[in-house]
Amino acid sequence: MNIWIIGATSGVGSALHQLLLDNGHQVFTACRRTPLLPTAGHLSWDATTDIPSSEFLPNELNGVVYCPGSITLKPFIRLSADDFLKDYQLNVIGAVRSLQAAHKHLKGAQNKGGASVVLFSTIAVSMGMNAHASIAAAKGGVEGLCRSLAAEWATMNVRVNAIAPSLTDTPLANNLLSTPEKREASAKRHPLGRVGSAEELAALANFLLSSDASWISGQIIRADGGMSSIKML
Repeated sequence: MNIWIIGATSGVGSALHQLLLDNGHQVFTACRRTPLLPTAGHLSWDATTDIPSSEFLPNELNGVVYCPGSITLKPFIRLSADDFLKDYQLNVIGAVRSLQAAHKHLKGAQNKGGASVVLFSTIAVSMGMNAHASIAAAKGGVEGLCRSLAAEWATMNVRVNAIAPSLTDTPLANNLLSTPEKREASAKRHPLGRVGSAEELAALANFLLSSDASWISGQIIRADGGMSSIKML
């Protein structure tokens, strides 16, 4: 398969890049820094800028994964309009621009098994968590985009799903897991007793890209150690 990862240099994007290579797929990337792993084509691009060029992508693109994200945690009263706009720009508009650039390439695969899009949300959208107003609002936009695009692109055999994780051990969460005490407290908030890993989310994204998930579209899949659905007594 030909897969395009936006944001492949760290965290889930990097783990997915490695997994796809291990499975023999062609990986194309777009990010600010050049990935250390081999690529079939790379575009240096900042997700907060204009629509990226798609000339380096193959005519038939089997999947797109949009990985860039943010964790803006502040009390609501301290959030500025600019905070909300920055989170929306990176998480929603960046995804929109990427998918608009990928559209004709995804459509090129519609008669050859179709294609898959994977976006990333957060459980803070469905749970309601204090100090998460800005990022939850932005990721709520991602979930709306996921469902709407799943409906619109179903006619060209493109599936669209989103993964909504809880706290995951990636560079993005370094400040939240910077001490043994913080790590232990975060682990205890999850019924399974630990935070997630980049490799676990990459494995889920890999599944959603594969033909094994060919009957799944328009879904928000909570990968959160049971946090959003289980209450331990």
